[in-house]
Amino acid sequence: MNTQAALATDKEILGSVRVQGLVVYYGDKRALGPVDMMIPGKQVTALIGPSGCGKSTFLRSLNRMNEMVIGCRVEGDVRLNDEPIYGSGVDAVAVRRRIGMVFQKSNPFPKSIFDNVAYGLRIGGLTDRSELGGRVEQALKHSALWEEVKDRLHESALGLSGGQQQRLCIARALAVAPDVILMDEPASALDPIATAHIEELIHELARDYTVVIVTHNMQQAARVSHNTAFFYMGDLIEFDRTESIFTKPKQPKTEDYITGRFG
Repeated sequence: MNTQAALATDKEILGSVRVQGLVVYYGDKRALGPVDMMIPGKQVTALIGPSGCGKSTFLRSLNRMNEMVIGCRVEGDVRLNDEPIYGSGVDAVAVRRRIGMVFQKSNPFPKSIFDNVAYGLRIGGLTDRSELGGRVEQALKHSALWEEVKDRLHESALGLSGGQQQRLCIARALAVAPDVILMDEPASALDPIATAHIEELIHELARDYTVVIVTHNMQQAARVSHNTAFFYMGDLIEFDRTESIFTKPKQPKTEDYITGRFG
């Protein structure tokens, strides 16, 4: 089934991502699409569906991470604030600074807490110690980690708990001031308390950032997101406000998945 849906919005605001005719291939195999979707700015959009349905492939296509996979080919158009992120004249590294990524498994560098958050800033050429310190502090505050680590900034990040490491990775993404934060199952490896912290943080981040999250946990999608997209076998089946997806889905496959008939 090839159904695309676009979520209607009154107006496009900063951080909106427009996807048109997106198709992703691994070798000769179509893994995703075509997908058409308008991701609203400064809201949380959840991507749900069974394993292998294309949701992580879609997420990684939003900041060109799929280009790192040998044999991957992407067609179509993706625009952030109406500016294309694909094309011969577009710098993929610059795209990834504007559209940050947080992975399923936290991956702090074997450096200090401070150096983890400052890493992207330094790569970008920022050397002023005072400004670095301010940006690091701001990112740690935005990721709800500052109060827990402010007295141990120069200790190894590897000494943090799993939940703290994940929030550190979020701070590292936030430090370079992106418009969009992509999260690939950011709480799947965490205990319930740490998961609650991450969910609360996602809610807070949506005040300033566009957040797109992949989750296998439908209850989590219902709790944290404004919009939900359901993928199945590489196709976008339905995209709507989260309340509508979970209470009155328009597509039978969506209803079957939500009610547990498959997946």
